[in-house]
Amino acid sequence: MLRINNIKIHAEKILNDNEIELKLLRLKAAKVLKTKPEKIKSIAISKKSIDARERENIFFVYSVDIDINNCDKYIGLKNISKISHFNYTVNKKNTKENILVVGAGPAGLIAALVLSMAGINPIVVERGKDADSRINDIENFFNDGKLNTNSNVQFGEGGAGTFSDGKLTTGINDKRIRFILEQFVEAGAPEEILYSAKAHIGTDKLVKMVKGIRKKIISLGGNILFNTKLIDLVIKDGKLNAAIIENEGEISQIDTNNVILAIGHSARDTFEMLFRKGVLIQPKAFSIGVRIEHNQKILDKKRYGKFSEILPPADYKLWTHLKNERSAYTFCMCPGGYVVNASSEEGCVVTNGMSYFKRNGKNANSALLIGVTPKDYKDEHPLSGVYFQREIEKKAFIAGGGGYHAPFQMVGDFLNNRRTLEYGCIKPTIKPYAVGSDLREVFPDYIIESLKLSIVELNKRLDGFSNPYAVITAAETRSSSPIRIVRDDLFNSNIKGLIPCGEGCGYAGGIISAAVDGMKCAETLLN
Repeated sequence: MLRINNIKIHAEKILNDNEIELKLLRLKAAKVLKTKPEKIKSIAISKKSIDARERENIFFVYSVDIDINNCDKYIGLKNISKISHFNYTVNKKNTKENILVVGAGPAGLIAALVLSMAGINPIVVERGKDADSRINDIENFFNDGKLNTNSNVQFGEGGAGTFSDGKLTTGINDKRIRFILEQFVEAGAPEEILYSAKAHIGTDKLVKMVKGIRKKIISLGGNILFNTKLIDLVIKDGKLNAAIIENEGEISQIDTNNVILAIGHSARDTFEMLFRKGVLIQPKAFSIGVRIEHNQKILDKKRYGKFSEILPPADYKLWTHLKNERSAYTFCMCPGGYVVNASSEEGCVVTNGMSYFKRNGKNANSALLIGVTPKDYKDEHPLSGVYFQREIEKKAFIAGGGGYHAPFQMVGDFLNNRRTLEYGCIKPTIKPYAVGSDLREVFPDYIIESLKLSIVELNKRLDGFSNPYAVITAAETRSSSPIRIVRDDLFNSNIKGLIPCGEGCGYAGGIISAAVDGMKCAETLLN
């Protein structure tokens, strides 16, 4: 097949009509190839993005894959290359050995799926509940502030990513990504994730997708145990012999020499257990900050001008290096989304961002983060980053007045050291409730200083970012794991057979990179 890159179509010509889109692409491709449109046997979009550098002259930019006779004669023409799709195959392997996967986030689910496809029947244990039951617990928390510490935005089927925007953008380039995206689509994700340059699924479709992956794992012979937590390991002579699990008060042992540890970045009690068992853990850098909310329609107008009504909700990704030598950046920007209360420990308030597939909420929100390193922690303990996170989350709980109410401040008040008493034209979206506060009661002085500098600096890159009525809500502390569990070239920790995996163990930073790491860990066992 041939791939034609850099085909541009003016935004006004598409108007979200798929038939018109493909017809225009066929005509454009034929023009590039200097042939008739009917000569093209098939055409498919392989990548689609928006060029909005000129607000009054916006284009969709495509790469398309086409099937046409005698394709070799077109090689050498501008923007044309020959392609062959990578087909990922899983070789069957016969074994009766128990393989345990701990955690049903993207890393754990994809690891279990690959193992199941190979004919191995993995056992997946997930401390939280299945997706439907988890939704009920989260809704109850948002409505009445009653936190279930094992079933919340952090824990449960699909991991923390289930209640997010479901972004699939990643900085890695790996042949496994296409396989993962195809599995997501088969399980219920929208087909456009196969080609969108800024693909996202949305929390509503993520719930359906993770249930679809679970059903496939079970159909292939795997087993998933919800409400089940890893509480101990049996280790002899530096090798794993068994795992101790707890299900609703009942403790049992699974004899196994191989555990894929895909526990997520919030499994702090598991981190503590691993440290006590002698697993080698290192503190690592991560980021902390706030969620910032703006009006989505105003953002659309600023980014897209007259095209704002026909284009998808606008997003942004900003970064700056501050004069105090710290870095600041926006992360997990959720167009038309909601700030969610992602608390998972009693007496702590944590924020995250979430969007539905249509991204039709009134506000845009993004994490605004400041980088911190182990030098900022109180000591050199391997879990010092965890304790640093927890201290800030507890202060956020107190600043919100208890009841898991989140403290917020309008940007104008924040920049001028004034306590916010009530919101203005932009209403905070977090539940159960947002309380006007002074965020100097939550963060260390250097974080406050850095946030102020970043808001002013980033406004130079995105006009309106420092809108005095924009809302910042604390505390965004779970951007990534504060630890790394050391592993070797065969993916083993210092305990042979214990395989650290995914974002929680320090080897990924998002849904796709976590899923890729899950595949790699599964492949290590298969090989």
